[in-house]
Amino acid sequence: MLPYAISIFTGAFLLFQVQPLIGKYILPWFGGSPGVWTTCLLFFQTLLLGGYAYAHVSSTRLKPRTQMIVHVALLALSLVFLPITPSESWKLQEGGNPAWRILLLLSATVGVPYLVLSATGPLLQHWFSRTHPDRSPYRLYALSNFGSLLALLSYPFFFEPRLTRHDQVLLWSAGLVVFSAVCAYCAILAGRRPLSAPPVSVETEPVPDRADATGWKEKALWVTFPAVASVLLLAVTNKLSQDVAVIPFLWVLPLSLYLLSFILCFDHPRWYSRGAYAAALVVAVGGIGSLLAEGNSVRLWIQVAGYSAALFVACMICHGELYRLRPSSARLTQYYLAISAGGALGGFLVAIVAPLVLNQLLELQFGLWVLVYLVGLVCLRAKSRALALGTVLGTLLAVPVMLAISASTTARTVGWSVALRSETREMIAQHGVFGFGVITAVLLFAFGGKPSWPREWRMRQAGAPLFLPMAVAVAFLIQARGDSAALVEAVRNFYGTLSVAERNTDSGDLRYYALTHGTITHGIQFAESPQTKLPTTYYGLHSGVGLAVLNSLSLGGRRVGIVGLGTGTIAAYGAAGDKFRFYDINPAVEHLARTRFKYLEESAAEVTVVLGDARISMEKELSEGELQQFDVLALDAFSSDAIPVHLLTREAFELYLKHLAWSGVIAVHISNRYLDLEPVVYKAARSLGLQAVTISDNPPKEDWWLYRSTWVLVSRTTEPFSQTDIAKVAELPLKQKDVRLWTDDYASLLPVLR
Repeated sequence: MLPYAISIFTGAFLLFQVQPLIGKYILPWFGGSPGVWTTCLLFFQTLLLGGYAYAHVSSTRLKPRTQMIVHVALLALSLVFLPITPSESWKLQEGGNPAWRILLLLSATVGVPYLVLSATGPLLQHWFSRTHPDRSPYRLYALSNFGSLLALLSYPFFFEPRLTRHDQVLLWSAGLVVFSAVCAYCAILAGRRPLSAPPVSVETEPVPDRADATGWKEKALWVTFPAVASVLLLAVTNKLSQDVAVIPFLWVLPLSLYLLSFILCFDHPRWYSRGAYAAALVVAVGGIGSLLAEGNSVRLWIQVAGYSAALFVACMICHGELYRLRPSSARLTQYYLAISAGGALGGFLVAIVAPLVLNQLLELQFGLWVLVYLVGLVCLRAKSRALALGTVLGTLLAVPVMLAISASTTARTVGWSVALRSETREMIAQHGVFGFGVITAVLLFAFGGKPSWPREWRMRQAGAPLFLPMAVAVAFLIQARGDSAALVEAVRNFYGTLSVAERNTDSGDLRYYALTHGTITHGIQFAESPQTKLPTTYYGLHSGVGLAVLNSLSLGGRRVGIVGLGTGTIAAYGAAGDKFRFYDINPAVEHLARTRFKYLEESAAEVTVVLGDARISMEKELSEGELQQFDVLALDAFSSDAIPVHLLTREAFELYLKHLAWSGVIAVHISNRYLDLEPVVYKAARSLGLQAVTISDNPPKEDWWLYRSTWVLVSRTTEPFSQTDIAKVAELPLKQKDVRLWTDDYASLLPVLR
């Protein structure tokens, strides 16, 4: 068994180690968007399906010796693609949806090695079950998932902080060579050893819920449960990446929990208790509803913990029920093929279908609703008292959890006791009828008007889990409708969700339009003149970028570059003879800036919008001899509250300097509720011998259209900072975190988390 175990463990480790590695490698080439990782996950899930399909066909159609020859040949072919460093010719040169380009890049770079690695688990388990019919192969599946989990956890905490991307690629390539040798040895063993009689079922525990594990209903659930788990995995990853940063740690955390649920469920039935996890699911659904309603006002650790816990509970239910539906080892590869098909289907729905048919991020709500419905279906089908009772208990426990999450948004200023009392009153006032109506209906359905829980199955016990999906659907629909009440236009594409809302409609001159990316406001503009020309939000007259532009002097007009278009607010500073050049990768942003806002149209400056990733666009301009000579270059390319890390590396600043006038200023917007980016910018400035100061602006409350902001101004000399307006407010940080210099080969957000 040892060679099989080593091969399966090593293959799984490499399989999941390459995911964050290659994702991080290509992330800067496509704008640093969360969609890059979502597309990568779709590719990995699809290739996993391909590997499982190959394992199924090979094990059912080919003789053992032929299997050995084919697989050894594929192992040798995978080595041809080493090292797996992607070619820079794949970089996205223009804006637009790069999903298909990413899929082609991954196919050409890691396609064959990943296909071979993905087939390892089911194929070697099949060989093992044929040569050892008296032993269960499912423990090898748990070992495979453990290797995957170890790979994911070790990447952000060990490999990423210590090794450059180039070194990681070389180390992974060496690992593939070692794996290929061990796997080829297993193939030779399986091909030469006489096969035992066809294996019988190796299950060691009864599975009372399954009368026929090969019926179409069971096979449909083989696909449906992993599809729902995959949808929720990508939805939670999108949510975390959008609101914090697109970094391997926030990719790895959800995927690790997803794999951990596989490990636990396929290790032993004792890890999955239907009643406990049914109750936890209802609590999780209520908690997610509160988190979505409160948005970014909830603390970071509560958001990460809440979304992660909900994902883990959901995956435990999906994979726990999936394990209960497992067949005998004779149908092992068919079973794994169905599981991988479900995972690929879930990835396809989130990465490809959802951006085409939805203008908001609703996959998380949809996935949770489907799972609640499936729990009710399984409860009825299996006559499970545990699922029914767990649903009832969860409904009762969900209310205090929702109250605690809502209260956390005000507890910082007024204390927990006062916050809980106020949130309780508000919930009763706004949602009391609906909430208490749901609880009452659930209890009536479950108990049938009697005070005790029946000891034997009664049809009415299924009422609670069957009624709950309707309540969840109504709650999510009410929430979505409330969020879109003031909506003027919403757009969704590869780069995220954008929405324009009309606010203060009854306030006359104070009526305005707001652009939101995800949950973060990216600019507002008043609807009536002359306020339409007023710079607002983070770009007021006393903000860092405002002072930098107003104090820049240049003969023949100022040249200002802005990385990140938003509503085009900075164009309000444009005067006759000025040239303002905006860079943005998202064509939907330009569409909204030109159709729903007037900053670009009303600016007195000559305004140009360049579509594409800013770094790639500037590199192209440099190669064509088009030096911009910016007097001010503002870096404001935020995606929701996340940051594109590749715009803050040393190499990025070297590029900016080539397009900057000698006395020009780089203004870096570092306002962020989760990350302290000040030491990152100062480190890059010092490494290049540049000067830097910080400008923090805290406008008075009566100027509500201006937001608190923090900018770091960077220049070759101190001359720009000697201007009176800047000198009065410029600060040098008294104490900074000691962070490592960010480069294209190294960047870690863990040291700068607040």
